[in-house]
Amino acid sequence: MSDLPYGPPVRVSPLIKFGRWSFLSVGILYGAFHQNRLSKKEAVIREIEAKEKVIRDAKIKEEKARAAEAEMKNLEEMMNQKV
Repeated sequence: MSDLPYGPPVRVSPLIKFGRWSFLSVGILYGAFHQNRLSKKEAVIREIEAKEKVIRDAKIKEEKARAAEAEMKNLEEMMNQKV
């Protein structure tokens, strides 16, 4: 113990120890509660997005079909002009 540069460690007050452990436990409980609340919100949001995704995918598929049809029509017109 004599080789410590600042002397022996100071004894921490029991009140300070209690406060530290209390804040730690309250923080863990708050974090668990907050995580649970946010998880429920996120689940609802994902459910809504899954429903919207089906509609969005159908629209995109329809637009791609229209674009492909228009492109084929343009290619046919280009081929007919050259002949």
